[in-house]
Amino acid sequence: MREQTAKKLFVTGTGTDIGKTYITGLILKKLHQSGISAGYYKAAMSGNQRGTDGNLIPGDAVFVKKVSGISQPLKDMCPYVYENAVSPHLASKMEGNPVMMEQVKNGLEAVCRQYSYVTMEGSGGILCPICFEEEKLWLEDIIKSCGLGCVVVADAGLGTINSVGLTISYMRKNHIPVRGIIFNHYETGNALHEDNQRMCEYLTGVKVVACVKDCDEELDISLKQLEELYAL
Repeated sequence: MREQTAKKLFVTGTGTDIGKTYITGLILKKLHQSGISAGYYKAAMSGNQRGTDGNLIPGDAVFVKKVSGISQPLKDMCPYVYENAVSPHLASKMEGNPVMMEQVKNGLEAVCRQYSYVTMEGSGGILCPICFEEEKLWLEDIIKSCGLGCVVVADAGLGTINSVGLTISYMRKNHIPVRGIIFNHYETGNALHEDNQRMCEYLTGVKVVACVKDCDEELDISLKQLEELYAL
């Protein structure tokens, strides 16, 4: 088994249901179709349905596989899968099996030994509690413990200046590297969306590296620019 040499990137967002899984799928698709060995990982996944065998299906992982075309086994993509559509800390309180940092890191390291580029998706926004009863574990603890830099997914529409500014301000205060912003639901020619891009870049000093329109099947960023977001 080869040493862990993968380049890694963490995808977080300004909130839940902002499009992190969709954007992550497009990121992996671009890497995969460029001939790059690409893997996916998510520490904890809530709101999943059960298959005919009664086992939970990791929905986000299934979506990413379908969009990207990667062949990574589902069992390697997420160590903690919950049924209730709530924050992981509450889901584990309801269902058992609380998230433990050691297992999260071991799972990530295993994926990193198999793939050259690994994209890890977050749960909810940057302040998402991952475990609370057994140990106090927040999303930022996982990011920092795994040594990851981030891209922030944000809605292109009204209110994003505030949500992007607060998210990135919090991340910087807590020493989490921010490598770029990706706008979702972007409309070319929309004065509000275009101004939001300008204002978010001015406010944070972080570049909007891609703008994704509804139903886009490709990520509008060069492979070189995408690769630059990753780090060992």
